[in-house]
Amino acid sequence: MSAPAAAPGALDAQPSPFFRKAFAIEKPVARARAYVCGLGYYELYLNGAKVGDHVLDPAFTRYDRRVLYVTYDVTAMLVRGANAAGVVLGNGWYNPHVADVWDFHKAPWRARPVMCCQIEATFEDGSRAVVASDESWKVATGPILYDAIRNGETYDARRELPSWCSAACDDGGWSAAQVVAGPKGVRTAQMLPPIKVMQTLAPAKIAEPAPGVFVVDLGQNIAGWAQLSVRGPAGTKVVMKYAERLAPRGTIDQKDIGPYVKQGEFQTDTYILKGEGVETWEPRFAYHGFQYVQIAGFPGAVGPESVRGRVVHTSFERAGSFECSNELLNRIQRATLWAYVGNFHGYPTDCPHREKNGWTGDAHLAAEQGLLNFAPQAAYTKWMDDLYDEQRESGELPGIVPTGGWGYAWGNGPAWDSAYVLIPRYLYEYAGDARILARHFERHTRYVDYLTSKAKDGIVGIGLGDWAPAHDTTPEKVTSTGYYYADALVVARTAELLGKTEDARKYFELAEGIKKAFNREFFDAAKATYANGTQTALSCALYQGFVEPADKSRVVGALVAHVLEQRKGHLDAGILGTKYLLHALSDNGRTDVAWTIATQTTFPSWGDWLA
Repeated sequence: MSAPAAAPGALDAQPSPFFRKAFAIEKPVARARAYVCGLGYYELYLNGAKVGDHVLDPAFTRYDRRVLYVTYDVTAMLVRGANAAGVVLGNGWYNPHVADVWDFHKAPWRARPVMCCQIEATFEDGSRAVVASDESWKVATGPILYDAIRNGETYDARRELPSWCSAACDDGGWSAAQVVAGPKGVRTAQMLPPIKVMQTLAPAKIAEPAPGVFVVDLGQNIAGWAQLSVRGPAGTKVVMKYAERLAPRGTIDQKDIGPYVKQGEFQTDTYILKGEGVETWEPRFAYHGFQYVQIAGFPGAVGPESVRGRVVHTSFERAGSFECSNELLNRIQRATLWAYVGNFHGYPTDCPHREKNGWTGDAHLAAEQGLLNFAPQAAYTKWMDDLYDEQRESGELPGIVPTGGWGYAWGNGPAWDSAYVLIPRYLYEYAGDARILARHFERHTRYVDYLTSKAKDGIVGIGLGDWAPAHDTTPEKVTSTGYYYADALVVARTAELLGKTEDARKYFELAEGIKKAFNREFFDAAKATYANGTQTALSCALYQGFVEPADKSRVVGALVAHVLEQRKGHLDAGILGTKYLLHALSDNGRTDVAWTIATQTTFPSWGDWLA
């Protein structure tokens, strides 16, 4: 179902459609379920109340290949007599109408928001009734004038639709909804934990850096949005802008996060008052990454009661915890947990503000610490299906998943793509479930075979390398070949686990050949170093298992010397080498050096970040 288009084929920003359907229940209900798919995002209502506590639902997928529907038990929400269902839609990722550098506005699935809904009631006498979305539903526009996933939401409370989702609503002026073709993707039940509002934070500080401009500091960087409470005249416009840091004059600074979105205001929510007492509002269909909320147009002074920070992410259960006697390490742990959940909204992302992209490298590097602290198995299972949907026949994968087509020409390569092979292995190792390995085995072999087609004498030189070290860079072919080897081993071990003897032999032999090629290409026996001797090159060789036992103590010594002598006890690695480094040291008897790195407080270090 969709709303009538303002113009044929129009895909630009339009007010959110509100759908409703009145229906009668004449018998006692034994049980009832509602099934709903609303794209990009939906909220479902029955008899004036929202169904469930999900937000930003359903999770983002490659909509032309897979779409998710959600099931609710609504037995207690139906009444004898007159009932009404309502659905409101936002653009989300289904209609990314704002141009960005990743070309989501060119996505092949892009269309105006659509929904399908079915309510099934089973009565106490065993009979059934079905209320399904069809042309008998009504549609109107209301207070949500604008929504875009990276830009924000504009809400005019003067345009609210009283009782719009209750049986008492007079919908005589509403239009008939249109039956339209939905996305091409296979409709699939959403099995991962939903996104929810998980915490509410009060302001830590409020400042007024310019007359009438207030900056609220939540004291914590979060993903989510602000909840506004305000009293004032009808038509008053309150604008909230979000950022992670402040400019020198005390206003927010978006200069490093905003330019990637080419149109409109970035991370900005606008509320227009209706002038009826205290009005409390929060956006529905956009989220932001921020610590600071800058508020302009507020009638009077912003006080502690005016704003709350709403922490929003996939609703994982906790699975583990860490605490020790060193408060710096405790702070690093807490920051890590905030970063992990702030970057999971139905799929893992690199950042919750500028991009919101599912960068594959960031995801697999964070996966093990996620599994140690939370229970993200179902969410990763869903995301592996997203990777399945994005893989080309050649085996190639994009650097961001889901994608509208961007990321195959740049931003990928083994150090990123290996998320598809490594995360299922982690799920098996941490949770003992081999089904995900079996489901994706053929696709994993396809990917390793793709890398083999790109290798020259066992060395792979394609793709991104060790992203953003402080000083020394490492040749991409070191880390790319390292992941080629790791992926071949995972495929071989999976084949062995699944009883695929010939495949196991093939990929174990391939892995052994890669190992020999790596040592032949990069190992300097005289100096006991690999490649150009960076922390990443040395720790990659140790972590991935390339170093022969006879050489290990000297290679570890070279790594220790680099850390302690060249870098004075500091790490000097990007996102790949940083994961290798502490493992390579700890696994080889140098926890003292790992401790020195982890507890540094000067640049470059985690302690410096937290200072």
